[in-house]
Amino acid sequence: MDFETRQARPSDVEDIALAHRDSIQSIGAAFYPPEVVDAWQEGVVGELYLEAMAGGEVFFIATGRVEGASIVLGFASDYPIEGSRHGTSVYVRGSAARRGIGSALVRLAEAHAIAAGATRIEIEASLAGVGFYTANGFTEIGRGVTHLRSGYAIDCIFMRKDLVV
Repeated sequence: MDFETRQARPSDVEDIALAHRDSIQSIGAAFYPPEVVDAWQEGVVGELYLEAMAGGEVFFIATGRVEGASIVLGFASDYPIEGSRHGTSVYVRGSAARRGIGSALVRLAEAHAIAAGATRIEIEASLAGVGFYTANGFTEIGRGVTHLRSGYAIDCIFMRKDLVV
């Protein structure tokens, strides 16, 4: 699958939300029961990304053509946590998974984090994302739960990656 990557703009937020919900429904559903998938995608709307951008989170998107139309295939983000620790999230549509798109996006987020002075990325990986993050150099540092925007708690794996500066 051919794709292009770039930094997201505010005009991309609705398309990012569509890709995010697709990823949750198509990939997340293999790891979590339907009620978790429903709670997970609750509130995933464009406004969420506009607020995150206003707060300093930087998004990168991959676009490609599907049935003749250009769509957002996936996204990654970089955001500061504290000091030189940053966070990221990566979501790819189910139809675009396992084609190098997520890896290309996480590399962009990591490069942005390094340029911003980060030395480590720490994440709360969904069970659906553990294999992806492991393949991209993250290591497990613990297990627990994370709370979705809806307040619903889901199982996750705490992971980190030390960045080469």
